[in-house]
Amino acid sequence: MIPVRHHFRRNTRAYVATICLSAIFLAAGCKKKSVEAAAAPDTNPAEIKLTPDVSFQLKIGEPPRRDVASKVEVAARIDTDASQLARVGSPVAGRITRLLALEGQHVKRGSALATLHSTDLSDTQFSFIKAYSQEKLAEQATDRAEQLVKADVIGRAELERRRAELLQASAEVAAFGTQLRGLGMSEAALGELKKNRQLNADYPVLSSISGTILERKVTLGQIVQPAELAFLVADLSTVWVLADVPEEHAAHLYKGMQVKVHIPALPNEVIQGQLAYVSPIVDPATRTVQVRMDLHNPQGLYKPAMLAAMTFVDASEPKITVPATAVVREDNKDHVFVQLEPNRFILREVTLGAEDADDRVLESGVKPGEKIVLDGAFHLNNQRKQNAIRGGK
Repeated sequence: MIPVRHHFRRNTRAYVATICLSAIFLAAGCKKKSVEAAAAPDTNPAEIKLTPDVSFQLKIGEPPRRDVASKVEVAARIDTDASQLARVGSPVAGRITRLLALEGQHVKRGSALATLHSTDLSDTQFSFIKAYSQEKLAEQATDRAEQLVKADVIGRAELERRRAELLQASAEVAAFGTQLRGLGMSEAALGELKKNRQLNADYPVLSSISGTILERKVTLGQIVQPAELAFLVADLSTVWVLADVPEEHAAHLYKGMQVKVHIPALPNEVIQGQLAYVSPIVDPATRTVQVRMDLHNPQGLYKPAMLAAMTFVDASEPKITVPATAVVREDNKDHVFVQLEPNRFILREVTLGAEDADDRVLESGVKPGEKIVLDGAFHLNNQRKQNAIRGGK
């Protein structure tokens, strides 16, 4: 029989030995993992090492510097030439009795667009006829008085009185004649009124320019007032291209500046011209400066209210650019591949400016002297994504 004390000592030694061996193995395993972890390099998903099958598809070099013209594009619109626009109305109140022209119709200067019946016109004609008759009587009385003065029948004072009456009658004829001319009567119509002494209350609404009727505001039987618009007539052989340019670009605007206009409704039309007007003030409501280009329109292709886009081309200046084949879009941002070593590249975010042909102006993101992938960035980015997928498995 084994003593209890001796048995306990032997078991204790075995237990301690087991614990020591476990600790040794555990320490060795941890050390191995630490060595492996230290040996594994940190990987950057934006970096990529070039492979032979992709290298021949790339063109590498520094971003080129070349002359780039500054361009600004803003929304524009076609409008009528304000100097060739006429608001036609009636100088007298009356009722429309005839319509002689409608919207879209081309009319000549002096053409009758409508006819109205006006009692004001007939009243002024009556006053003119009355004054004209008084003038004729005063002329006869003056002639008779001159003969009587020569015959020493009446005194010179009577002659001067009759001359004063003639002068007053002539002034009244001139005043009413001016009113009738203001109401639209021509000299020929006034001569006919003096000859026939017949009142005519029908007044023609005449176009003051040759052009196209854009709007008609009257109908048959309508009562019109002198301040009301009856017809809007415009000569569309020349139209305006108007644009509102943000004030931050106003310093670069000047009369005669070269511009290009694109009209979506006429995609095949290439329109080039120059600014005919630059507003001297900034609109305080929109913080914009209005500019205008005159556009010849002999065939009527350009119609008022058409939408357009106006591009301003400023003087060229040297800028660093990158071709479109070098740009990679990631997360709605622009990137390029920058060379770190002969066969190692990193995808770096950059800030790009205006477009010029197939190039973009490089504003920031690449340091002077650094080389980038100028052509083939698409292929290199595909390889980078494939490497990321394989590494994630």
